[in-house]
Amino acid sequence: MSAEIICVGTELLLGDILNSNARWLAQELAGLGIPHFYQTVVGDNIERLQKVLAMASQRSSILIFTGGLGPTPDDLTTEAIALYFQTPLKEREEIVSDIKAKFAKRERKMTANNLKQALLPEGAEILPNPNGTAPGMIWQPQENLTILTFPGVPSEMRRMWEETAIPYLKNQGWGREIIFSQMLKFRGIGESALAEKVKAFFDLTNPTVAPYASNGEVRLRVSAKAKDQIEALAIISPVASQIKYLAGLDYFGCDEDTLASVVGDLLRQAGQTLSVAESCTGGGLGAMITGSGGASDYFMGGIMAYSNEVKISQLGVAQESISEFGAVSKEVACSMALGIKEKLKTDWALSITGIAGPSGGSEEKPVGLVYIGIAMPNNAVEGVKFLFGEEKQREFIRYLSSCSALDLLRRKLLVGV
Repeated sequence: MSAEIICVGTELLLGDILNSNARWLAQELAGLGIPHFYQTVVGDNIERLQKVLAMASQRSSILIFTGGLGPTPDDLTTEAIALYFQTPLKEREEIVSDIKAKFAKRERKMTANNLKQALLPEGAEILPNPNGTAPGMIWQPQENLTILTFPGVPSEMRRMWEETAIPYLKNQGWGREIIFSQMLKFRGIGESALAEKVKAFFDLTNPTVAPYASNGEVRLRVSAKAKDQIEALAIISPVASQIKYLAGLDYFGCDEDTLASVVGDLLRQAGQTLSVAESCTGGGLGAMITGSGGASDYFMGGIMAYSNEVKISQLGVAQESISEFGAVSKEVACSMALGIKEKLKTDWALSITGIAGPSGGSEEKPVGLVYIGIAMPNNAVEGVKFLFGEEKQREFIRYLSSCSALDLLRRKLLVGV
């Protein structure tokens, strides 16, 4: 017994609209403990809709449709479902009255095509839409199959789900267990290397462990099925603890944690302050740090030293260092970090200088070459070289540079340098 999400709309296939409905519904299904193995996106085409129905009705017991319930000719979801199950559409007078009342309340003239939204297959229950004119339906066209339809407008769909669909599903016996997950986050280790370390956990059945790679970090989702969140956490915690131990410093947080928030908490706990000097990231590191609430507790500010003149005049980088080693070098990164630390009188300082591309690279210094400097409370300074790859796009190189700087600081804070 499992559910399947079917999102209808050619605009989704073209990428004109982000499919947020599928993600939201997937999370809701997990919260009800309803297994969910398939998602489908199909365009506004009645033949393709019926082909999707043919597959979905064989492998899933709950089919959740979003989209295609409007008044226009390309809104075909209800028609396709009725046609597939060879059931006539009937106009529902209560829906007609509801649509007319909503138009009158808004002082708008109702056009005849809106009555299309009052057609439902014979035997289907109305799934009311308090916000819009397109209701959905709850229908069991055959044994062990339930169909729920919702409009594609997220606000309308969500209210209908919460007010009608959830009570209905719970009344049918669903929702007695939940599926709860924790997302463990790692940086500084590749997906394959982490998988090798924790491979013994991939065979577990409750909780389950699954790997993901995302924007330069690796994630492990640990999920448990239980009667409630407290019981699920009791199942997850021992496994999560073992994984964290095996990962060591490569583990940095879970769920809503970010590198910036984790670093901020460590600085706050230590009663220490931070400043930054940025070149190729153009303020991205500072923006990442200040994206966490309360950053003023520990973040004093920074300088965006994009030109060599600013590096020299504001950060005290020696002209000789730039001439001898180049602006993108370990030596300049270290000077930038020491310069901003002294200027803003902070405990820690980070600096970034690099070649984000798409131009400006050479054989000796290719696009993707970045140096990060870190100045420490004892006035020691280190410079670290990163090669992010010429094939990566400019914004991704800048993003990885900022994340790597924060991760470098996180590790230093944890080991007590």
